[in-house]
Amino acid sequence: MAVKSTKNVKKPVNLAVIGVSGRGAMMLRLLLTMEDVNIVGVSDCYEDRLKEAVDTVVKAGRKKPAASTNYRDILNVKGLDGIFTPSSWTSHVQICLDAMNAGVYASTEVGGATSIQQCWELVRTSEKTGKPCMLMENCCYGREEMAVLNMISKGLFGELVHAEGGYRHDLRDEICLGHEQRHYRLDNYLHRNGDVYPTHDVGPICKYLNINRGNRMISLCSMASKSCGLEAWVEDNMDKHACLSELKGKDFAMGDVVVTNIKCAHGETITLFHDTSLPRPYSRCNVLQGTKGIWSEDKRGVYFPALCKKPHVWEPLEEYYKKYEHPLWKKFLSDGVKGGHGGMDFLVLRGFIEAIQKQTQTPIDVYDTAAWMAITALSEESVAMGGHPVAIPDFTDGKWINREPIVEGTYCLEKVCKPGRSL
Repeated sequence: MAVKSTKNVKKPVNLAVIGVSGRGAMMLRLLLTMEDVNIVGVSDCYEDRLKEAVDTVVKAGRKKPAASTNYRDILNVKGLDGIFTPSSWTSHVQICLDAMNAGVYASTEVGGATSIQQCWELVRTSEKTGKPCMLMENCCYGREEMAVLNMISKGLFGELVHAEGGYRHDLRDEICLGHEQRHYRLDNYLHRNGDVYPTHDVGPICKYLNINRGNRMISLCSMASKSCGLEAWVEDNMDKHACLSELKGKDFAMGDVVVTNIKCAHGETITLFHDTSLPRPYSRCNVLQGTKGIWSEDKRGVYFPALCKKPHVWEPLEEYYKKYEHPLWKKFLSDGVKGGHGGMDFLVLRGFIEAIQKQTQTPIDVYDTAAWMAITALSEESVAMGGHPVAIPDFTDGKWINREPIVEGTYCLEKVCKPGRSL
């Protein structure tokens, strides 16, 4: 879907935030630091969270926003330009559908889809209304990921062959205390088995491999290990948290480690890991291999035989920043990094806001959003069939072969562009 550019002026953008719990509250505070963003509406299904969000906006010296526990009320706010929804995973799609049908830009926090039908509805609604839908995958704007994107553009990796990534994060306490903390992960882990959180890893990889623009993912197969990590944590912590009594003897559906293998149209392979129920340090375990070199996040290094000082020895990625830092990050570091997760929260928000200001397509479009979110539903299907391969739909309906021109600019993820004067 193409959206034509009409303006380059950074006019104020009127946003609503739907879902203002932990993640939503943090992103709301970040949005309030931006002079060209007005928070005109907030919504949450819990009254206390809603009141706290309104107070946050007012304390920041901003006009009191419209507030409702029914997010559809907020979609009727006069002058609304776009919505951002960091609500629970299974609510994202319907909120985005309603937003686009209301004539505004939609953006959603990360998380996978519960069905392929949902993904198609996102695509068809965006095409019908002409309104973009952006998955706010902040890892696409990480410093390391963007440096690698720049190195790819310079030819350091040669022809790309294989990529790996994952969400490997010990979340046992967050998951098991979910009902007490009003967190949605617990119910998902009790009832679902698959890669429920694939986009931190698959998002940057898809941009490296030109997915939906000259390439696409065609099939996947997923396998899940047995589930015992969460059950063990519940047993070990029963005396510390009374709320855990409801989980005693419960069987969690979610395998402790889920591995997904993906094949692409031009032969590249991708391996994804979902691993949040066992003891381990945090890692997204990124790997990118090409005919001329390799990058490993866990090694904090790269190896390019034509450039490295010693054969078969990793070199620190930091040594390559001086020459291959992405221009956006050069500007960001010069201006002063701000926002959570090392600054990438700020950059992904600005990418969405700038698209609204210029009335262009978003840097992560609805086809990306659908393809990345679909990994969850497809992995569940494959796990249920013992790892049987399943086809990944072409949400572009063949347009991936010859897409409309990209929107060049500061936050472009298809091409390394020179950033504007201000971020």
